[in-house]
Amino acid sequence: MYKLIAIDVDDTLLNDELVVTEGTKLALAEAIQNGVTVTLATGRMYASARKIAEQIELNVPIITYQGSLVKTLLDGQVLYERYVPVPVVKQLYAFAEERGLHLQFYVDDVLYVKEDNERARNYSALSKIPFVVADDMESLLERPNTKLLIIDEPAVLDRMIEELKPIVGGSVHMTKSKAHYLEFTHIEGTKGHALRFMAEHLGLGIEQTIAIGDAWNDREMIETAGLGVAMGNALPALKELANYVTLSNNEEGVKHVIDKFVLAPLKG
Repeated sequence: MYKLIAIDVDDTLLNDELVVTEGTKLALAEAIQNGVTVTLATGRMYASARKIAEQIELNVPIITYQGSLVKTLLDGQVLYERYVPVPVVKQLYAFAEERGLHLQFYVDDVLYVKEDNERARNYSALSKIPFVVADDMESLLERPNTKLLIIDEPAVLDRMIEELKPIVGGSVHMTKSKAHYLEFTHIEGTKGHALRFMAEHLGLGIEQTIAIGDAWNDREMIETAGLGVAMGNALPALKELANYVTLSNNEEGVKHVIDKFVLAPLKG
């Protein structure tokens, strides 16, 4: 029944050591051998997500930037792309400048920051992607930004969301990929939109899809998928929305889902 599996990366596919276990790799490979399309669905940049996809030898389009960019691995063909509207980019930049916030920009799969600081370095180390200090901020604001991201303390970001809703809430999708990452994409730049696009692209019904995730930025695809799965380590609110709760990322929760819902039915 299930022919497309979309898997979040951080704290879902990757365990706390930031690796994909051998058991999970084998389960993914077996699903693929049986005609199932496995893709990543991540807030990460394409360049960062590609490194993970190569670990598990995927050669399909992957969902990146929260769903704002679907791009093939083999030839780099863009299948689906949405940008943050330029007026909103400028509003967010002014908001960040007024409050002294750390705001990151993503243009042409390059990470730009206004200044080299600890937050930029820590993010770069985690994603294994270098950052570029912009030499012309005015020009950067006019270019197509796939995503913007503010890094701050979780409680600060929660207050910020409420403050920003009346300013840009109707123009962009706001979500937290981690407790201290607040991300902004096009209103159609969600994992749910990208999952629906992927299903249509493959000629599948949405009921033939599985989505697996742990954080609030996975909500849209878990609600959209035929089978929405929350990890054992997922946010409690996400578990309430999911059709099924699997094991944690340190207990091969992804493998458990594939074994139970994909491979077991094939074996009768």
